[in-house]
Amino acid sequence: MKVTVAICTFNRAEYLEKTINSVLVQSYPDTEYEILIIDNNSTDHTAQLVMPIVEKEHHVRYVLEVNKGLSYARNRAIAEAKGEFILFLDDDATACQDWIRHILDCFQDEKVACVGGKINPVWEKSVPTWLPERYYSLYTILDYSDKVTEMDHNSIPFGANVAFRKDVLKKYGCFRTDLGRVGNNLLSGEESELIRKIRKDYIIMYTPYAFVNHTIASNRINKKWFLRRLYWQGVSDVIRVEKKLKRLKFFIGSNIRIVFYLVYILFNLSEKKKTIHILAKLMYRLGVVRYTLTSVMKR
Repeated sequence: MKVTVAICTFNRAEYLEKTINSVLVQSYPDTEYEILIIDNNSTDHTAQLVMPIVEKEHHVRYVLEVNKGLSYARNRAIAEAKGEFILFLDDDATACQDWIRHILDCFQDEKVACVGGKINPVWEKSVPTWLPERYYSLYTILDYSDKVTEMDHNSIPFGANVAFRKDVLKKYGCFRTDLGRVGNNLLSGEESELIRKIRKDYIIMYTPYAFVNHTIASNRINKKWFLRRLYWQGVSDVIRVEKKLKRLKFFIGSNIRIVFYLVYILFNLSEKKKTIHILAKLMYRLGVVRYTLTSVMKR
């Protein structure tokens, strides 16, 4: 088996059928790839939706992963995968018809261990005018280049559309289970953590041709979700800091910045665009501080 397309899902039955169908109609021979649905213990009708597809399509499999968390689901996909390459696709995204082919084209060089593709947003509501463009990436939007290219050391693919060599994933220990989405929290960073390790020895490529269309649900297109996302980004980033001294500096610096941001907001309430930007920074630092204090108190 050449390819495993892994779709990890949790309570997204309303989107999942379109996602699966987009992979079923790939231009790549269906004898050379499988579709692996990892159900992360969904409580909606995900299983009832998927089972008829499994019975009908010879190359579709369903696996239940009871340990909650996106990283647990992804690691289960790695363990179950029969393919040489594992292509991860979000459960609310649809792949273009030549998606698999374009991903595999990038793997012809054996030094390439990871490939990311373009991610187009499909907004369920209009793009909010208050959202600064610099924060679009928080909504898993990626348009890195208009040509196939190596990604620089400051850039990584996003998990909605990313592929790996399976043997490399196993070599580097898969995804950290203390990072990544769990239920309704917005933890992240499990992809960047893993890719950072892989990048030391391998090349990370990007292709705009293996694009997916990613739904941005209406319940995310509001300031509350946006600020929560920044808060959890702060939590995610401080979890990744392993050295105690570096974490302490992160904590002290965040406290100083919180004071600065509060003062700034107090005197610039009329400037809405700038205010949302500073609020975003404030919530990020609050995530850093609260998690650090909580982790110390638990010891």
